[in-house]
Amino acid sequence: MTRLIYDGTFEGLLTAVFEVYDRKLIQVNLQKNGNANSAMFEDVLQIITDDIRANRVLKGLNQKLSANGVQRIYIAHLSEMENEENNILGYIRYAFDSKQNIEDNYGNKYVLRISEIVRMMRREKHRMEAFIRFQKLKDETYYAGIEPDFNVLPLLIKHFKSRYADQKWMIYDIKRNYGLYYDLHDVEFVSMEFSSVNSPGKVVAAFGEDEETYQHLWKNYFKSVDIASRKNTKLHVRHIPKRYWKHLTEKI
Repeated sequence: MTRLIYDGTFEGLLTAVFEVYDRKLIQVNLQKNGNANSAMFEDVLQIITDDIRANRVLKGLNQKLSANGVQRIYIAHLSEMENEENNILGYIRYAFDSKQNIEDNYGNKYVLRISEIVRMMRREKHRMEAFIRFQKLKDETYYAGIEPDFNVLPLLIKHFKSRYADQKWMIYDIKRNYGLYYDLHDVEFVSMEFSSVNSPGKVVAAFGEDEETYQHLWKNYFKSVDIASRKNTKLHVRHIPKRYWKHLTEKI
């Protein structure tokens, strides 16, 4: 058994795949830095991310899978779910070692598991698209703090760039300490240092003058359309889990 340790990046993952085939490794255990669990009689190989090798693997995947199939690998990687690296690796090896396209072969445990992970990721993506609440800051930027279960920020770019193309905005993942910033032209990844007072989840000090008024109007509207006799808390929580409430204006 060979234990491969990589840096957690997608390029690092693809580099690890290259090493598996280059070294003709059969039994492997792929782990991220910091999640390594030792086992007796294991050879340990530290993977050094190499863009050239990663691109060679990516090129090979594009020949074996459809664009959607390759995207599934990337989305599964973004999930950051513990102990799923070997399922992703198993999916990739199955794709390379098969003569036919394997994407719809749900009888294979790796194809089925990747499909399950992608489904969870897409559900979280759709929730973020529905639940994100922007707050207008003094510099005219619209800011939203989020704490998704999975790392879905890269999957939100297309939706928000298209929907809010005429205004500057930032969506910040508080849990992972990085965000998306749109400047009316391009979207870039950013990371910021927040003081203990202005945490990424509490930017009240930077609100624009009319933000409090808009929030008050939205809360009143939300209350006005609520029909007490039709209240179904169980169904409501199912559609809008409580972990999202602290970032919803109408719930604050």
